[in-house]
Amino acid sequence: MDFKAISAVVADDFKSVNDLIFKQLHTRVPLIKEIGNYIIQSGGKRLRPLVCLLSARALGYQGTQHIDIAATVEFLHTATLLHDDVVDESGLRRGKPTVNAVWGNSPSVLVGDFLISRSFQMVVNVGNMKILQILSNATNLIAEGEVLQLINCKNPDTTEDQYMEVIRYKTAKMFEASAQSGAVLANPGEAVELAFARYADHLGSAFQLIDDVLDYTGSADEMGKNVGDDLAEGKPTLPLIFALQHASEGDRALIRKAILSGGLEQLDAITRAVRSCGALDYTIEQANRQAAMAKDCIATVPDSLHKQALVGLCDLAVARNH
Repeated sequence: MDFKAISAVVADDFKSVNDLIFKQLHTRVPLIKEIGNYIIQSGGKRLRPLVCLLSARALGYQGTQHIDIAATVEFLHTATLLHDDVVDESGLRRGKPTVNAVWGNSPSVLVGDFLISRSFQMVVNVGNMKILQILSNATNLIAEGEVLQLINCKNPDTTEDQYMEVIRYKTAKMFEASAQSGAVLANPGEAVELAFARYADHLGSAFQLIDDVLDYTGSADEMGKNVGDDLAEGKPTLPLIFALQHASEGDRALIRKAILSGGLEQLDAITRAVRSCGALDYTIEQANRQAAMAKDCIATVPDSLHKQALVGLCDLAVARNH
């Protein structure tokens, strides 16, 4: 299934989420609405809300609160993007100039704060304490992941385990919270809720690992960001961590220096190094492993179009080129 076919399974729900997102951007402050509309309309796939919608429906949920939770998740995710771009000094996201590039850092941070506070207004209105706990814990862990990534930045001695911890916190955690919150609405019992949480944790990890690969194989037009952004910031992603253990002595020295200093002066040489030592193949293998584990987590869920779409997201995570 491609993304269009997957999202079509919950097309009406998806439209309701989009409508609610724009409704919740209402504010008396014009700049907040202007920036909010800019980033919300910038072409994101809404993967995390989609995971929430599909999880709820796959378990037979017939209500409407999954719409509120899915929109809340998108607001939280969007807030992290605004803050990320300031921290990373990014100039391009989803093929458009970042908010900080257009309006500056201060509005980016403050509008991110608005989206977080609006998110918690929305989830409080749902009135489900367990979901509030899931989303508040996820938000806290994502912040921890951001700090862990900052600590690891320009550290060529970062281990694979340390890196996987970062992506579980920074990327996979919001996928996990989305799926688990959707599952909770159907009240299937704790074991099933946790199975959906584990599904999305593995799914989110698979997505991030392929992002690591695309940083060396994609194009700016397809990816919507600049190729080599992670290297430019000195982020030791899995391809680099693997290459530091398996590349030639000269290539290892080159990669180590690039991580320590950041920048793209040696991008072509480093791309050749990660390719030739098998680092990209290894990272793809690990992404496929995560996708397979995600599918296993929901293997006992009764078959339906919604479950098939959840499985299809696992395949999409590892087969995409942007």
